[in-house]
Amino acid sequence: MKEHGMHRSAVPGLKLPEPSQEGPRTGDGAGILASTLQDVRFALRTLGKSWGFTSTAILILALGIGANTAIFQLLDAVRLRSLPVAHPQQLATVEIKGGNHSFGIRHNEALLTYPQWDEIRRHQEAFSDIFAWGTLGTLGLGEGAHRKRARELWLSSQAFSTLGVAPFRGRLFEEEEDERANCGTPGVVLSYAFWQNEFGGLNSAIGSKLVIQDIPTEVIGVAPPSFFGLEIGRQFDFALPLCALPTYVSPRINFPARRDFFWLGVIGRLKPDYSLEQASSQLSSISPGIMEATLSPSYSASALADYRKFRLAAYPGGTGLSSLRRTYDAPLRLLLGTTGLVLLIACANLANLTLARASTREREMAVRLAVGASRWRLIRELLSESLVLAAAGGILGIALAAVFSRSLVRFLSTETDVIRLDLSMDWRLLAFTGTVCILTCVIFGLVPALRSSRTEPGVALKGGSRGTTAGRERFSFQRSLIVSQIAVSVVLLVGALLFVRSFWNLMAVDPGFREKDILIARIGLQGVQLSAEASPTFVQNLLDHVRTIRQVESAATSTHIPLFPGLFWNLGVRVNAAEGSSKFTWVSPSYFRTMDIPLLAGRDFDDRDTRTSPPVAVVNEAFVQRFLGGVDALGKVFRSNEEPNYPEATYQIVGVIRDTKYEELRDPTPPMVFVPASQFPARAKDYFLFIIIRSSSAASALIPAIREKLSEVNPEISVDFQIFQTQIQNGLARERMMALLSAFFGALAALLAMIGLYGVISYIVAMRKNEIGIRMALGASRQTIIGVILRQTAFLLATGVTLGVVLALAATRGAASLLFGLQPNDPLALISAAGFLIVVALVASYVPAWRASRLDPSIALRYE
Repeated sequence: MKEHGMHRSAVPGLKLPEPSQEGPRTGDGAGILASTLQDVRFALRTLGKSWGFTSTAILILALGIGANTAIFQLLDAVRLRSLPVAHPQQLATVEIKGGNHSFGIRHNEALLTYPQWDEIRRHQEAFSDIFAWGTLGTLGLGEGAHRKRARELWLSSQAFSTLGVAPFRGRLFEEEEDERANCGTPGVVLSYAFWQNEFGGLNSAIGSKLVIQDIPTEVIGVAPPSFFGLEIGRQFDFALPLCALPTYVSPRINFPARRDFFWLGVIGRLKPDYSLEQASSQLSSISPGIMEATLSPSYSASALADYRKFRLAAYPGGTGLSSLRRTYDAPLRLLLGTTGLVLLIACANLANLTLARASTREREMAVRLAVGASRWRLIRELLSESLVLAAAGGILGIALAAVFSRSLVRFLSTETDVIRLDLSMDWRLLAFTGTVCILTCVIFGLVPALRSSRTEPGVALKGGSRGTTAGRERFSFQRSLIVSQIAVSVVLLVGALLFVRSFWNLMAVDPGFREKDILIARIGLQGVQLSAEASPTFVQNLLDHVRTIRQVESAATSTHIPLFPGLFWNLGVRVNAAEGSSKFTWVSPSYFRTMDIPLLAGRDFDDRDTRTSPPVAVVNEAFVQRFLGGVDALGKVFRSNEEPNYPEATYQIVGVIRDTKYEELRDPTPPMVFVPASQFPARAKDYFLFIIIRSSSAASALIPAIREKLSEVNPEISVDFQIFQTQIQNGLARERMMALLSAFFGALAALLAMIGLYGVISYIVAMRKNEIGIRMALGASRQTIIGVILRQTAFLLATGVTLGVVLALAATRGAASLLFGLQPNDPLALISAAGFLIVVALVASYVPAWRASRLDPSIALRYE
């Protein structure tokens, strides 16, 4: 016992468990629990004595776990989370296989027309209940100066019953309403958020009137708080029955009869005896009849043949539809992999730190083994310390993830497109974070625990000995960790450079038109009683009033704004033997001057181009190449195919403009046709138009003056404004996010790798202090000592960078679709990433090498 006491005093303050406490007394659950709690309490006491190590480890883990959790939380909200409805796994969407192949006009993510929906409803057999839904964007809400835009949701009457959604207040739509083609104004259902914001959550809202499109509409109910709609990331303000569409939307558009307007989603609840595959088979069998019944006589023979080949299919519908899913699914998956690699680098750093800390506890481990502790008990206690650190890092990481994910959603939102996601905790998020914490614990804690448990008591307790792990082999694991960190850092830095350069390339793209000082005014004419014949004069009057504002340099109207999301016109054209499709836009004179689009040949539109004059057109270079073989286009004619509301017409080309972007900066320029606004088909007159205004000052400064001028023309005019340049930049939100986050995580990975390299080199120097002292005593110069240390760094760097370049070449292939203007194997990105890491690593290694060269040999050789 005297020797036992000597060993206890050798480590002051160390409290060792009695031999009888080395494991649970029994094999039952109570004994295991008691032993586990004992290990956790011991881990807390031990970590409490090393606040520097503990706080550093928790912070590193919190950053890594928090970043992973935040990205997974967004992925969960966008892709994995089910709709807040009853039994979402029973829901299925009905879609055309492969989409509608650019037939007619596309809107939103849904790809069905109203006539197709009507046929599906009457002939399908796979669903116990089925409904259609859609949105046209926004509708006017309120009157006069108080009028604003609100997001509507069109639902067939069986929608709420199919989804199993009960009213929070009042009632929902009645099923018999769908039996009528035009049900008038049966009522409106408010979303819970809109009810709270606009009516203060008062029950008196039920039965009150809401003015929608200048039509007083009774509020009949409020949807429950959990029901945000059917499009992930987009919340509706109020829902209207689909049968009321002709009442609120201009009858001239006649959406229920349109066979070319693809805007409806269809969702059904599968019958108990139908699987998804069986539903698809049934839908496919009735597809020929549905397509035949919904043919548009205006399509060409080849288009009709393609349309008849369409086949319907059923797809899982429990997670709803979302443009966010299409836009951000791949980037979020890539970012999740990126944050996972960052966490691996953090774990490698912690493993190195834990190994270094373990070397200072060798005598403690030796004493514990000498007094009877089993190696398994030591491993358990050391892993308990890792588990406590991982748990603390996980808890703090969840808090950081909540802040990070919400900040990212705000970053992706714009004034006109606010993204709303359910970022609450669910079982998937908790399971993901828990799994990450456990894996983290194992990754950075297992090897140090095994290494420490192999300590030989007799060797470790010898005076002046550095223990069995002090040999050269003890550094092999740390070196392999550093090589891995460098390799992963190369991968992340290459990815960061690729996405930053891709974003820069997109920002540098010349769209072919003016971006700066352009204001877009979306004019709503719902409250104006205007005939098709009076429309041109009225619009010209609007333009004349806007042009009287001193800062306005030019103004014009257009049916489409380039690089704006939403509707676009795609019509078939025939030029001699050539046949294809082209984008169509109807613009007023001065449009090209306002947008700074160069006219390469011919003339602009002017007063000669009236409603009754022969149709004329200005085309772009892509049109000339596609249909005319690049020859002189002036004076040539082409015909447009007839489509609903767009009669067949023959156009003479009077001008050619430079190619410009149309939908996205990424896309190649399509063939484009511009037609005078005065020749826009009268029966297709819309209830809104765009006025494009070029200003000599900041575009936003014009807004008050324009509102006043428009009110002078007619106070019932509603108007929304958007800054053109801001809207274009908002369209690059995904690329901006990837560039920003990949750069941040790449820099963080490089920083962690360099910290790890610095720590390992410093530790190696400390362990080799005697060797360095002997070298210096034998005459080695300081430069020689620095060279010895840096040679080790050079070997680690060469190995890590080579491995990293190979991994980067393989890993970046999956990001090819997200890049613009460069390839995944871009040499500049590879060389820059490798060069940056080499320079920073040499700087990080030089500091401990320089310190080693300043050692005093007499002190270094002193017996410890």
